Formats: sequence, structure tokens, C-alpha cells
Amino acid sequence: MRVHLIFVFALLAFPLVGQAKTPEGVPVVKIVHEESSIKFAVKASVPIEGVFDKWDATLTYTSPAVETGVLDVKIQAGSVNTGSGMKDGKLKGKDFFDVKDDPLITFHSTKVVQTGPNTFDIQGTFTIRGVSKPETLTLTLSGKGTGEGEVTGTMAFDRKDYGMNSGIPFIKIADRVEVNVHLKGKRVSGPPLVFKE
Repeated sequence: MRVHLIFVFALLAFPLVGQAKTPEGVPVVKIVHEESSIKFAVKASVPIEGVFDKWDATLTYTSPAVETGVLDVKIQAGSVNTGSGMKDGKLKGKDFFDVKDDPLITFHSTKVVQTGPNTFDIQGTFTIRGVSKPETLTLTLSGKGTGEGEVTGTMAFDRKDYGMNSGIPFIKIADRVEVNVHLKGKRVSGPPLVFKE
């Protein structure tokens, strides 16, 4: 299954000319957690949507080359918040997130491929309920020349591919799950990133 994640990557766009490298020579990007969010939605006869209140995301580099970037997202599945105790309880249970046995939902990128001046394929591993599958995130960059910006996008997956085959009594639920990401970040130190032109 191919997952498409369209990102606006203003935080990654920095001019290269006239800037000195830090001693480490590595860009450092910080995610501003309090101004960011991770939400989800599933089409159903009764709308199911909510947020994850506890999560962490990092974007790290081993050199100024953008291809060395590693995106890590770790979500505490038990922090799901739909505004309904009944829905939250069902989602945390064995039929869905199974938070008792598998408390984390994660994405770890393994390869960054620049496919155009402002587009990237991010290959990685998505894990939920202890089931891991390779996925590809398709990213779009905008806002070159700024030291901070926002990362926004949507990742979609089929819940049945990850063992979530059950439903909720009296509610018809679609198989497609969308995770909406809004991350605000800034480069706090190090040299600007280098992109292929």
C-alpha cells in the first residue's frame, strides 16, 4: 500500500550562500510541539475524528544534504481523544489500537529521495497495533528562504491491513483512515540544508 503525505515544508528551506557551518556541520530542526497537532478521521455513519494528545516528532540530519533526513513520529495511542468516552474506549481496545499490548503508533523514515526541486518520496516503516509495513510518504516543499515554517499533510492507510477488522456496534466504519499532521518547526542551529536543483 502506498501512503501519500503532502507536506508544506517551509522550515526546510534555507539559502546556502554566505552562511558558515556550525562545528558539527549538521542542521538542527526543532518541532514546536505546542503549536502543532496530529489528528485523525474515519468516514462512518457517525463521524469518528479526534486528536492524539501525546506524541513526539523529530526531524534529524547527519549532514546538510536533505537526503540524510530522518523523520520519526511516535504517538501514544492511549492519548486518543474524540470527545466521546465511548468512542475513545472502543478505539483503545483490542479491536482497534490495542493500547494495552501496543501503546505506540510510529513512523520511522528509512530513505529520502528528492524527486523534483520541491518534492520528495520518504520511504519508511509505519507501525500500529504491533504491525509494521513499509510505506512511502510523498512530500512537497515550499517557502524557501525562511528559518521556520509549518509541515502539514495527510497520511491515509487501510485499517484492515493492520488487523483492525472489527467495527463499532451500530456504526458503519470505512476502511480508510486519514491522519492529519500539522507541525511547526524552525532551524535552531547548524548550516542550511542543501537541495538538488
